[in-house]
Amino acid sequence: MIEVRDLTKKYGDFTAVDKLSLDVRRGEIFGFLGPNGAGKTTTIRILAGLSLPTSGSVRVDGLDLFAEALRIKAMTGYVPDRPFLYEKLTGRELLQFVANLYRREWRDCEARALELLRYFDIAQWADARIENLSHGMKQKLVLVSALVHDPALLIIDEPMVGLDALAQKQVKLLFRRLADEGRTVFLTTHTLSVAEAVCDRIAIINHGRIVASGTTTELKSDQALEDAFLALTYGTD
Repeated sequence: MIEVRDLTKKYGDFTAVDKLSLDVRRGEIFGFLGPNGAGKTTTIRILAGLSLPTSGSVRVDGLDLFAEALRIKAMTGYVPDRPFLYEKLTGRELLQFVANLYRREWRDCEARALELLRYFDIAQWADARIENLSHGMKQKLVLVSALVHDPALLIIDEPMVGLDALAQKQVKLLFRRLADEGRTVFLTTHTLSVAEAVCDRIAIINHGRIVASGTTTELKSDQALEDAFLALTYGTD
């Protein structure tokens, strides 16, 4: 579903992403882990079509990301690490607005939107102004907005921020359902237990380069994922 080859992003003399290559299969949950400043968000912004690389190539579903940007964005749902919401809109109005951004008719998206709102137990708040929602409710609404147009690819930066234990469980189950339906989930997280619980495969990035990749079992060997992650990114000391 995603093919990245020699992706590089430089800001002046600083290299944020350094000849990064990876493959993400259709229908899998792929975890992208790394310490702060490792290059995760820079990579995600490129994959979401919000930033151009210095060099390298990205293909999504066989399409060149930079030559077919609009077609790829149409099949992608994206949640940034710090999403922005129009707080004076109601939840329903926001979802209608997002559907229109993707050039989808609301009547074609409404049933899916209501299903997801009910799943996260916020359907009763659909007509309340967003400014009146709790932080956790807003985060749930952001997830619904990323899925309202039924994307084939979901790119999400830190999905569990602000969510309570029940909501985190709901998100994990939803990701698995999406993958089982043939959709692809690409996520970053600092919560290693989340990565271990939901990801089919994981890549660890440090200083802009992939330092390890594989299944959780392959990365862990005979130690905890947390210990393996720390050893790969900070050294054994």
